[in-house]
Amino acid sequence: MAITTSQAWTAVGDPTRREILDHLTERPQSVSELAVNFSMSRPAVSQHLRVLRDAALVRLRRQGKHHIYEVRPETLEALKSELDSFWRRSLATFKQIAEEGTPTEEQS
Repeated sequence: MAITTSQAWTAVGDPTRREILDHLTERPQSVSELAVNFSMSRPAVSQHLRVLRDAALVRLRRQGKHHIYEVRPETLEALKSELDSFWRRSLATFKQIAEEGTPTEEQS
């Protein structure tokens, strides 16, 4: 299944999921480890992780009996590339406007 960055953008639109992702950038963690950082149940954290996993932002691996979640850097890189593209175009537009200048009242 191909993952689109629009799925990832939607997933990180939620502040709780961004916070979970932030914790996972520190190190891979289990649901139990993540849940201690939140005032929600482990099943609620699991639901957020499922959204992040479906958006290809995290992956799940088994380590014995534990399910360990870790960040998928390739998806974060795709999001970063899109942001960089937006930023480059915005700066180019700003530069063009600045170089053209704005008409003065006398020129209007």
